[in-house]
Amino acid sequence: MTDLYQSQRAMRQMRQQAMQRGVVAILDIGSSKTACLVLRFDGVGQLSEDNSIGPMAGQSGFRVIGAATTRSRGVQFGEVTAMQETERAIRTAVQAAQKMAEIRVDHVIACFSGANPRSYGLDATVDLEGQVVTENEVARVLSACEVPDYGAARRVLHAQPVNFALDHRSGLSDPRGQIGQSLSVDLHMLTVDADVIQNLVHCIRRCDLELAGIASSAYASGVSVLVEDEQELGAACIDLGGGATGISIFMKKHMIFADCIRMGGEHVTGDISMGLGIPASTAERIKTFYGGVHATGMDDRERIDIGGDTGDWEHDRRTVSRAELIGIMRPRVEEILEEVRARLDAAGFEHMPSQQIVLTGGGSQIPGLDGLASRILGQQVRLGRPLRVQGLPQAATGPGFASAVGLALFAAHPQDEWWDFDIPVDRHSARSFRRAVRWFRDNW
Repeated sequence: MTDLYQSQRAMRQMRQQAMQRGVVAILDIGSSKTACLVLRFDGVGQLSEDNSIGPMAGQSGFRVIGAATTRSRGVQFGEVTAMQETERAIRTAVQAAQKMAEIRVDHVIACFSGANPRSYGLDATVDLEGQVVTENEVARVLSACEVPDYGAARRVLHAQPVNFALDHRSGLSDPRGQIGQSLSVDLHMLTVDADVIQNLVHCIRRCDLELAGIASSAYASGVSVLVEDEQELGAACIDLGGGATGISIFMKKHMIFADCIRMGGEHVTGDISMGLGIPASTAERIKTFYGGVHATGMDDRERIDIGGDTGDWEHDRRTVSRAELIGIMRPRVEEILEEVRARLDAAGFEHMPSQQIVLTGGGSQIPGLDGLASRILGQQVRLGRPLRVQGLPQAATGPGFASAVGLALFAAHPQDEWWDFDIPVDRHSARSFRRAVRWFRDNW
């Protein structure tokens, strides 16, 4: 873990340099689109060094001065599969956002989905002998967490302390300055496939950009669409992207579980394309304008022009009923939601005090999806849009921008992670561990 620990710390320093310069770019590299936001920071000092462990502060302190999106190429299931095409998409998005902002950007903070994320719940306790908790004690208890053997081909992406307990007082977000006999921590650790991160980092560097941070899209989406009460009491954010669906669970304002399903809106489009024998671009247009998951009697009568330019008059004048279109879309949407249900069950989501589920991402805009989701997931379900942030263009306020906006908030107020403390990282012990969410049933 040492090399990663050092590279994460180097990125943190890079982020602080960018904040001092007052400008940083946010890059959301998805399967269907690559989005770039350029942020300008004003009240820089208190944002980057507010010296507190735990939840993000408010969202003031930056404004969006440039925004651009371009169609992604060379990304499948949220992972880079064709380096040159992804590089071209990143350059296009960054250059367009820079042009709008009228400023050059050197530092980017990126998020991505995919990479087979796995969540672990770690914990540890150290004796304090009645002394005041300082930075050193926090580092000591974090280093006492026994790291499971997650495999040489994996990397730690996030390692966040999500709960501190001092003696018998649990639920502390920052124990420093307090006195007690023993200090305990619960840590959420998220690992991903190393080669996916390496490809992404390599791709960004090929674009002559410095990477000042990297985060999971599922995490970023949760930060931007879950309201404060949901983050506090417990909620799941389901980000239906183009090539992947991200799942994150938050509690006490921290992400405590993340996962990813290798299916998304593009798979629905692919089913329409196959089912109707039409190009993917036509299928996407039909899905966007006429799609849905609930058919009524009216939908049998509503005809949709498929169109075409094959030159065959009969073929190019075909129509399909909206009910037929819904009949193609619904099974795939149900499959995605059933898989979401299975992942939430595996995480122990039913033990959470609140069971709110928020759907976001471009794929969440299918009419009737929230009703279908509440039937399959059996919880309170709502559709979520990202928080409003200063300067964000109207075109970037939809659910498809949840992770980009969340990443902007993360850039301004990053939560503390393992590597923010001076921890000896030559420890690699394996032991049994619990799935992340179960802490809350057991400990809180």
